[in-house]
Amino acid sequence: MIQAGDLLTLSELQGLRRLSGIRSALLVLHAWATIAGAMALYVLWPSALTLVLAVAVIGSRQLGLLVLVHEAAHWRLFAHPRVNDRIARWVCAYPMWADLSAYRRRHHLHHAHTQSADDPDLALSARFPETSAVFWWEVARDLSGVTAGSRVLGWPEWRAGVPALWRRLRGPIAANALLFGVLAALGPWHLYLLLWLLPLLTWHQLVSRLRDTAEHSMVEDRGDPLRNTRTVAAGPLARAFLAPYRVNYHLEHHLFVFVPCWKLPRAHALLLAKGYGPRMETASSYVEVLRRATATR
Repeated sequence: MIQAGDLLTLSELQGLRRLSGIRSALLVLHAWATIAGAMALYVLWPSALTLVLAVAVIGSRQLGLLVLVHEAAHWRLFAHPRVNDRIARWVCAYPMWADLSAYRRRHHLHHAHTQSADDPDLALSARFPETSAVFWWEVARDLSGVTAGSRVLGWPEWRAGVPALWRRLRGPIAANALLFGVLAALGPWHLYLLLWLLPLLTWHQLVSRLRDTAEHSMVEDRGDPLRNTRTVAAGPLARAFLAPYRVNYHLEHHLFVFVPCWKLPRAHALLLAKGYGPRMETASSYVEVLRRATATR
């Protein structure tokens, strides 16, 4: 089994491991500033065009918030564990109706059993390849809100009982009530529905699907850490709408889980400089990934 120390030197690994609370705080602020800017665009110039653009930008930054929750799940957001978890919960996870602790447990199992029968995320990639017709049907379900609705209705926590359900939902309800209040104070009450829930139920579902597809579908060797996950090249447009906060460097993340997201490009460059490029599972774009995932015979 390949270990991080087999690929990089100790000094290189130590440099990659160092956190920056300032850098992490700027990432959180960037996510919310981008969301606020997209909301302001529609409020100031309401039209079908600005609404579509706002939904796409906000839905992508909602994925960005979950990427930062992912950082916190690995204790890579802030050095102090309590600060790391509180900021991740209240500023990133709860607005997205997500639970940091539950995600952390599941995600660590994913890392421990990547692409094996015990991987809790295996179903996200095991169904590929699929036909183009099936893929575009799923896209239509995402953008129409059907995917999100199905997930809400099928959520297993509904059967947990009122006390457990309240413990799970009280944080998200409080965070979303605050968001609703802020938006209601700035404009019509329905802004929360239009500029938060609509992106969450539509565009966010699509970009989350594309992220899941890109990371582990159609990999060449499920037992090789250089081959059982994928890094996808992403230009400025892809980073803006599909791959926020370097989430496209998924191979490097699996190899070096202790590296904060903003240092993953450096880890990628080090691996290439040491000649590991030909052994790494990579794609030149998200379009290439989708071509592979829908290339049925």
